[in-house]
Amino acid sequence: MKILVTGAHLSPAQAVIEKLLELPDTKIVYIGRKHARDDDKTASVESVVLPKLGVKFISITAGKLNRFFSFQSLFSFLNTPVGFVQAFYHLLKEQPDLIVSFGGFTGLPVVVSGWMLSVPILIHEQGLSMGLANYLSSFFADKIAVSFEKFKIPFLINSGKIVVTGNPLRREFLDGKIDQKKEIKSFTDKAIKGKNPIIFVTAGSQGSHKINLVIEDKLGEITKIAAVVHQTGESKFDDFNNLKKYESDNYLVKKWIDAPEFAYALEKADLTICRGGMNTLIELSMKSAPALIIPIPIGSEQKENARFFSKLGLGEVLEEKQLTPDLFLKRVKDLLSKKLTLKSDAENAKKTVLPGAENRLVQEILKMENQQEKLSLGY
Repeated sequence: MKILVTGAHLSPAQAVIEKLLELPDTKIVYIGRKHARDDDKTASVESVVLPKLGVKFISITAGKLNRFFSFQSLFSFLNTPVGFVQAFYHLLKEQPDLIVSFGGFTGLPVVVSGWMLSVPILIHEQGLSMGLANYLSSFFADKIAVSFEKFKIPFLINSGKIVVTGNPLRREFLDGKIDQKKEIKSFTDKAIKGKNPIIFVTAGSQGSHKINLVIEDKLGEITKIAAVVHQTGESKFDDFNNLKKYESDNYLVKKWIDAPEFAYALEKADLTICRGGMNTLIELSMKSAPALIIPIPIGSEQKENARFFSKLGLGEVLEEKQLTPDLFLKRVKDLLSKKLTLKSDAENAKKTVLPGAENRLVQEILKMENQQEKLSLGY
């Protein structure tokens, strides 16, 4: 069985890929981005991580579909025909038995090309509502897996295609295993021994230049009251190298943090500073990790995610337009002053996470593949 996986959301994709690789006679091909962003030539995380798992990685140029206009979005959209041609070519060459898409602008040309070639298609939606690329993909998909019981079914979508699976979690968030020699474990264990609160700062693989600048501005004051683990991301701003010189007994900075250490950092943190991406918020919920959520200002998806999880008790929301160094420091101090209450409240958010989502998605994949085999045999 050959499964072609695609899409912009790596964490749930990786969780499902790891499960699929446990099955005998299963090959995985991944179509994704070569670079993190159109305007940034940093290698994408999937292009680095997935080949290490034994997955064949193929990059395509896919135009990004935005609900807002900018010259950059227009330029990106002009790449759309190129992405469709590349996707069609690679599908013809790879001949997959099934396509699984995890949303985003990269998945759309693969899904449409797969539909044209009569390849069965399953798409997964992480959010409470459907993103634009997944909405367009859903018309070509045979099945739509969603993460929440309260998912808002979009206009014109066939509800019969929808199955609730939850959002797959990487195995590191489930087994809790970590190498004793890991740097973050050593750093956080030392902070706990010294009875220092721990702050974990993360904004995904690309990071947030705005958040990084605010951290730098108030780093001296923050490290007087807490130990800080800071994932800067890897982007054109070179924030990691700029902040590396500030490392101390109370400040550890890393460009990228692998899944075992990421899960450990969330588990030990008294407060996490993060964006409002659904994967991050679900992983925080799984670890009952209190957060100050700063959603990206463009679009409504992350703001909706942040409000939803804030109401569940995961933490508080700070809009980026209000983000100043002084207000940031004030909110951090306030949240740390009630860290025990925050941890208790964050336990409520965990109840919304459907455990075993990666297994349910694999079961749906196997059901679709079995049906396809029956069709090919004339049943």
